[in-house]
Amino acid sequence: MKRKFGKKADQDKEPLEEGAPQDAPEAEQPAEEAEEMEGVADLKPLLEASRQKAEEYLNLAQRVQADFDNFRRRNQSVRADAYEEGAKDFIKTLLPVVDNLERALQSESADETLKTGVEMVLKQLLETLEKRGVTVIDRLGEPFDPNLENAVLQGTPEDGEKGTVCQVLQKGYQMSGSVLRTAMVKVVPE
Repeated sequence: MKRKFGKKADQDKEPLEEGAPQDAPEAEQPAEEAEEMEGVADLKPLLEASRQKAEEYLNLAQRVQADFDNFRRRNQSVRADAYEEGAKDFIKTLLPVVDNLERALQSESADETLKTGVEMVLKQLLETLEKRGVTVIDRLGEPFDPNLENAVLQGTPEDGEKGTVCQVLQKGYQMSGSVLRTAMVKVVPE
């Protein structure tokens, strides 16, 4: 039986009786399913390749994120170290100023207001250095330590015990456990 399409074809259709077999769509259904299954089978390798690619990109993104976190930590550490080194270098330039202010206070002066002013400036400078963690290396009477002191003179046995610092000629300073300037000292020979 030929099928006609359009309005007229719908009018020419005879009503189907109940239980009468319908046209061939049922016979076409298994063939369509087979074609669909074949299409799905063709897509499975593509899907698996896409999943592998997605996993590869995810791993790459995680590695890049970890590398960036490591870079940020290293950069932060380098910045902190550079800041500390810069502070140490600047403080080293201030140490001769401290020495000169101390020498000025040791000298004889008739002007008491000038001496008071120099004392105040020295006190403020030393407080500022102390806030920054700078401490004086004061080892008078202690055993000589070449890491902290520079022996420039030898004392006599009457100056103290053998191998000890008997006089500090120039103060030494340290900051955060590192020596900014070694102290120049006189040591009793052993």
